[in-house]
Amino acid sequence: MSDITFAPAHVLAAMIRRREISSVELLDHLISRYNTHNPALNAIVATDFERALAQAEEADHAVSRGDFWGPYHGVPMTIKDALETEGLVTTGGATDFASHIPDRDADAVARIKAAGAIVFAKTNVPFFSGDLQSYNDVYGTTNNPWDVTRGPGGSSGGAAAALAAGLTPLEIGSDIGGSIRTPSHLCGVFGHKPSFNLVSKRGHVPGVPGALFTGDLSVVGPMGRSARDLEIALSMIMGPDDFDSVGMTPALPEPRARDPRELTIATWFDDPYCPVEAENVKIMERAADALEQAGATIHRDARPDVSFGEAFEVYATLLNGGTTRGFPPHVLERLRETARTLDPEDKSHQAMQARGATLSYHEWLVWKEVQAQMRAKWARFFETYDAVLMAVAPVSAFPHDQQSNFHHRTLSVNGEERPYLDLVSWSGLPLVSYLPGTAVPVGRTDAGLPVGIQVVGPYLEDFTTIAIGSMLERELGGFVAPPNFT
Repeated sequence: MSDITFAPAHVLAAMIRRREISSVELLDHLISRYNTHNPALNAIVATDFERALAQAEEADHAVSRGDFWGPYHGVPMTIKDALETEGLVTTGGATDFASHIPDRDADAVARIKAAGAIVFAKTNVPFFSGDLQSYNDVYGTTNNPWDVTRGPGGSSGGAAAALAAGLTPLEIGSDIGGSIRTPSHLCGVFGHKPSFNLVSKRGHVPGVPGALFTGDLSVVGPMGRSARDLEIALSMIMGPDDFDSVGMTPALPEPRARDPRELTIATWFDDPYCPVEAENVKIMERAADALEQAGATIHRDARPDVSFGEAFEVYATLLNGGTTRGFPPHVLERLRETARTLDPEDKSHQAMQARGATLSYHEWLVWKEVQAQMRAKWARFFETYDAVLMAVAPVSAFPHDQQSNFHHRTLSVNGEERPYLDLVSWSGLPLVSYLPGTAVPVGRTDAGLPVGIQVVGPYLEDFTTIAIGSMLERELGGFVAPPNFT
């Protein structure tokens, strides 16, 4: 069954429809892969095999009757452990929720199930999805299948590792600081960060179970081993929550083009504000060259009227204003004291965290206007350019580093030490303007580590970025399995 291990989910669905494989056979194969390979990775952390096998049997009976539930009929899949799953423990990586068994699915989970998928397990996350590595006190550390001494990224790190290692064909993740795109880049898989509010976040942990306010910036989106699965899965899960669904249904525009000859694309692979490893830049340049050779018009110096530093300050301020809402009072008071003593010119990560965490409502509204002005500048940019190819992160997969203080961690970029939180800089650049971003594997370093690229496009033109991701997949070969897991 080696041909099915790394097949895209939509291919497996077609095989089930044609009765070339049954849902039960596919699930048995994935359970066998889990037993063999998950101990080295710790990507899958909670299982629901018994219920999943019963559902797979139902799916096979339905096929025999000619009854199909949706585009992913009978396809087993996993879900990031930040999204609630009815009857299956959902911890968010927090010990306080180690026994939390939801009585309903997160909206995105319910929708992918309605498309025929069968959820058989959950994948690991950092505590409350708050890191670019995936480890916690509930389940421990997840390793990267390309090199188990390195992390798979976060916070959808278990998801990306499971996809790359052939433990699941499809995933639903979430992203507020690169949490879909960075693990996809580090593990060599595909991931899509949707436009803000395109997919309901109801049922995401954090917030606390049962929370109705789902916050700013964060999104829920699909991950897989092909661009086609991003397109199908996004079509299945997009839509508002219960508050808005009475009168709102998404109707996204078609891709601006499916032929590279009809596209004008900018590139942004390096920046003095957040330098990128030179080897990775060369790999991304070759990806742009491939699109150019296929007929796309590539502009390597085009930029929106937005500086990297300005965008990141807005992003970091709003991010910390939202992610610290659950902090205990004594921590917030310490941050307020830090903010009061800061030099106004201090733009360090620590300074932006303190200022953002302690914003007044008035200050937050001022920053939201700055954000809106920046969104308008991006919109003008996309009147001329169809998309921009960007770095996802400054480095490829890096060794595990679990120092409790993020500000004590560093990255080595071109032989120089850089702040660990540079990892959210390239992902935050488009995220703060609510733009869609599709992560696509485009090559590997001399050390054999994957390198991804993010295709960023206009707000609500998600199918354009996914279509360009499909072009890159076609030109460069797409997903490649890590050698130790074939």
